[in-house]
This record gives sequence, structure tokens and C-alpha cells, in this order.
Amino acid sequence: MELEVRHLRALCAIADTGSLHRAARQLGVAQPSLSTQLRRIEQELGGTLFTRERSGCRPTPLGRLVLSRARPVVADMRSLVAEARAAATGGPQLRVGSTASAALAGWLRRLRAHGQEPTLHMDVSPNALLRMVADGQLDVAFVHEVEGCPLRIPEQLRLRVLIPREPQFVSLPAGHPATAHPVVRLTDLSGDRWMIDPTVDGEWDAVRRMFRAAGVNPRVLHGDYHTAAALVATGEVVTVCQPTCLPRPGMAVRRLYGDPLGVRLMLAARTETDLDGVYPALEQAYREAAREAPTYREWLERDGAGRPPVPALP
Repeated sequence: MELEVRHLRALCAIADTGSLHRAARQLGVAQPSLSTQLRRIEQELGGTLFTRERSGCRPTPLGRLVLSRARPVVADMRSLVAEARAAATGGPQLRVGSTASAALAGWLRRLRAHGQEPTLHMDVSPNALLRMVADGQLDVAFVHEVEGCPLRIPEQLRLRVLIPREPQFVSLPAGHPATAHPVVRLTDLSGDRWMIDPTVDGEWDAVRRMFRAAGVNPRVLHGDYHTAAALVATGEVVTVCQPTCLPRPGMAVRRLYGDPLGVRLMLAARTETDLDGVYPALEQAYREAAREAPTYREWLERDGAGRPPVPALP
């Protein structure tokens, strides 16, 4: 077996996400296939590259050596592809990374309106996106940091905080008794099934802390938030959601009493110049998304008074 760039990319993904499951999801392959590929790479190199622990995958000394050589190769290949595509289309492209956000569409639209042509790389892992910016695979990344679960921010990156603390709301079936009130207590949802995505960096740990602090122990299913939204609408589960989330048919969005779960929203780049060129468009897009979300708009106008600053609503 000869090592190829795709093999090196797989090793970097495992190291960046700390999990075979998350790495497989990022790469768009099945986890058993990635596990088999890793075993073959280790056989080719003659040693174990990662230790498998309950908390995830950690590089061994040999793994760190291989990664130190693999990362520049992967970054150079991505840069080559980006430069070739830019040359083919007649102009430079802005490589944008992002976790899920209602502000994303408005941000990309504004960037195009200002003559930039963004490409987009989505990932549930903020840590993976930050690593891609540091490695030169992305120009900027819009990420969230779950409260109490600090991200691994590479030293060479520059950050601009969009929202110091964005409260997370709850999405629940439209017919749920708790929708009779604008603010929902966790004890009102203790008998419901919750769906949480454990592949989002820090999410599951923060939600468990929230449950413990409230003295509740609901049943929890693990799945991605697209699936969760569909199951909420059919009355199967409740789930945490961003405050900019818009209600769908069969679904309601409510604030959680005491705002027990929050995230910090940040834009990352390698230079301040990179940030200056894209931050204003992101701020405007977020303001637009907040204005269009009724529950969040009310929170900002009334309950948000005296809290950390957010982009002003018109």
C-alpha cells in the first residue's frame, strides 16, 4: 500500500476531531471504512498512530511525527486546488468555513454583493474549522464555543467576537403544554425525550451539566440536529436550538428559564486584514437573522437589557 494524500487527509481529520466517528462524518465516509483505512495505514507505517480511549482518539508519539509531516502536504494540496479553481474562474475565491447558523445565507449574499466569491465548507466541529484556517485550507471560519467547553484555538489565529454569549433556546412540538408560556423551565420538559448531537464540540457535556444543575434526568437520543428538527415537528423529541431558529410547521421555539446554556460566536482568520474584509457583512447578517426570529427579538429588546452587547436591532 502506498500512502496517498487522501490517507494523510484522513489522519489529519482524526487528529483534528479526536474521534473516528466525527472524522468519518467530516470526510463523508462510513466509520467502519475509515477504521479499516486507519488500520492499513498503521500496518504500512509499522506502528500505532492513535490510541483509542473512551474520550476519543489521541495521537501517539509516532502519530504526532506523521502528522507533523502530513499537515503541510495536505495544506499545500488544498491551496493548489484553490488556486487552480480561482485561475479557472478568473478571480480569487474566499474560502469560508462555518458551523450551522441562520446568519450564514445573509453573510454569503452580502459577501457576493461586495465582489467576493465565497466557497463554503460546513462542519459540526468548530475545532476542525479553526485547524483548517491555521493550516491555510480556509481563509475565515465562523464558529461557536459552547460555554464551559473552550475550543482549541491555534496561536496564529486572530479572533473577533460577534456575540459574547448567545443564549440557546429550546425547540419543542407545537402542541406541547409548555408552549402556553413564553419561557419554559427544564422541569417542564423532564419527561420528554431529548435529542442532542454529540459530535458538536462540547455540546453534550454542556447539556449534561445543564440537566444536572436543574436536577432533571430526561431520556436522551443522539442524532444530528436536522433529524432532531424533523422529530420535534412530529412530537417525538425536544431539543436545544439557536435563538435565531425559525419555527416550522408543528414546531415552537421558546426561551429556557434562566438562560442556562450559552455559546460565544466568533470569526477566526490568520490576519486582522482578513477579518476586516468580512466581519461587517457577518454582523449585518446576524442582525437580520435576529430581527426575523420573533422569540429572540423579544429577548434582545426586553430580557437582553443589561446583558453582554449584541448587534443592535433597528
